Amino acid sequence: MQYPKTTSLFAVLVVLIQSSQVSQAQTGTAQTATVPTSSLQTAAEVDRLLTELLQAEGAKIAPVANDEDFLRRVTLDLAGVVPSPKDVTLFGLNAHESKRAQMIDSLLASEDFGTLWGSYWRDVVFSRATEQRARLVRAKFEAWLVEQFNENRPWDEITRALITATGLVQETGETGLIFAHTGQPEELAAEISRIFMGIQMSCANCHDHPTDSWKREDFHQLAAFLPRITVRREEPSVPSSFAVRSLDSSSRRGRRQLDADRLLEMFDRNRDGELVKNEVRGPLAERFDRLLQNLDADKNKKLSKAELSSIGQMANNNPGAGAMEYYMPNLNDPASIGTLTQPVFFVPEVRGPELRDDADDLTRRHALVDYITSPSNPWFAKAFVNRIWAEMLGEGFYMPIDDMGPERVAMFEEVLDVLAAGFVENDYNVKWVFRTIANTQAYQRSLQPLDETDYVPPFASASPTRLRADQIYQSLGQVLGTPGGLQESAGRFRQAGMARRGGLDRRKQLFEQTFGVDPSTPKEDILGNVPQGLFMMNSPLLEQMIRGTGDTKLARILEDQTDDQDALSELYLLVLSREPTEKELKINTDYVSGVGDRTEAFEDIMWSLLNSTEFLSKR
Repeated sequence: MQYPKTTSLFAVLVVLIQSSQVSQAQTGTAQTATVPTSSLQTAAEVDRLLTELLQAEGAKIAPVANDEDFLRRVTLDLAGVVPSPKDVTLFGLNAHESKRAQMIDSLLASEDFGTLWGSYWRDVVFSRATEQRARLVRAKFEAWLVEQFNENRPWDEITRALITATGLVQETGETGLIFAHTGQPEELAAEISRIFMGIQMSCANCHDHPTDSWKREDFHQLAAFLPRITVRREEPSVPSSFAVRSLDSSSRRGRRQLDADRLLEMFDRNRDGELVKNEVRGPLAERFDRLLQNLDADKNKKLSKAELSSIGQMANNNPGAGAMEYYMPNLNDPASIGTLTQPVFFVPEVRGPELRDDADDLTRRHALVDYITSPSNPWFAKAFVNRIWAEMLGEGFYMPIDDMGPERVAMFEEVLDVLAAGFVENDYNVKWVFRTIANTQAYQRSLQPLDETDYVPPFASASPTRLRADQIYQSLGQVLGTPGGLQESAGRFRQAGMARRGGLDRRKQLFEQTFGVDPSTPKEDILGNVPQGLFMMNSPLLEQMIRGTGDTKLARILEDQTDDQDALSELYLLVLSREPTEKELKINTDYVSGVGDRTEAFEDIMWSLLNSTEFLSKR
């Protein structure tokens, strides 16, 4: 197909592209409502509260979206793909008053739900991985997540599995979070706080938080739950033999701890109770200068028994090695071992277990999870609800979604409180959150045209958002006739086996490298870029799949529909999940007549639709 440069086709593309402004945040101040238990009851309470708050601001509330827009939106949010033309038609013909609730339940019951949200949470974790070899566990980690979401495992149980995981990383998917940061306590503490409580603690690693109440000591007390984790190869010659293990004094898998008395007995020739470099031999001699740098507190170029006793703690700064205790670094003396720090949870009002100072690794990690998932910790439920609400409606109550906390101000916090309380009351049932949000009128509202001077508070109308990479990938497969994704297209047209790496579809990996973003990025900051545009406009694979001849969706439409307007209706249903407007019909039929070649004209139109903002967005 030759991509046209005519004014007529440009007009077609311009008409197809739609855009909308993302509204600004506004806080609400109503009283918190009593929390219902069922999804539908909670959805109704959310709408009642939100309507009151929006009306108090004088906002114009958009009506509920039509069936076509609702079905496309909810199918993308719960299954990660656009609906088929058949689904759109049947849904429109269904006159049952509860058909939307039934569709929501049906999508939540499909395996596509777990596939979509397993991919999403994989990216939440791996977008900020500090371990370059994290790709080794990418496939196993995603497969484990998919299974958890399809089984509707409670969020607190998923959280516990991720934080307390041990085992070979190639065999134990839940080790993905720990392996993504090589088990480093500081990195894990920051990510655990961000992911599971929506609270950014990383600044407090080096200094008291500049805008929040968290102190540097709070951060390192959180990290002190996590020092006894090792991440290393169990078979040194096998690159993929990494394992997450617990380092305990009695563990055979733990790193051997050097005994100060034994070292002095072996090497202290003059029996003065101190070691100098010319006294030691072997591996210890090779490491002695580094030991002096880190352990020689009085800088006399000797190591005393007290200083040697700290030799095992140097692993604090050795990724993956683990350490029996955690030491908060001394910023004024980086070479020193630092201050011995015991685990303490940083949110004081949260109730949890008392820990002994000699508690082993898993006891510490389970205790941390007890604090995080405690019903007395409001941030655990709020973080999940806020994130999912933002994904489905385009904006969260707190923005950014992973920067919450007591010093932050939420929009319409009363609504978030109702949803979070319901989440806790329903034992952290993941699908309960999705079902509740999808059944709200707030979620189902239509887009509302605005001029530049209009201000519409969040959630008064729908906010169009750009699709994630996995949604675009699966939707292209649906539209082009290969529901499993573009890998099937490649197999049909190139007769080439897909290269698999780490158990993942190589073509999908490359696609995600082009279209992927950190899911925690605010929606208004996610824009298309040149490589994405070039792929959509110039990809040889897409060019072959939108031909009007051969075994393609477009070829079958043109063969079955000899009337141009009927063919356009089928094409719009296929790509955009809706019928064309009268204006679009006229522009397109005029273009077909002007080109003179029906097949070429329809190829151009399909190309334009796939490259439109509407296809790449959730409306």
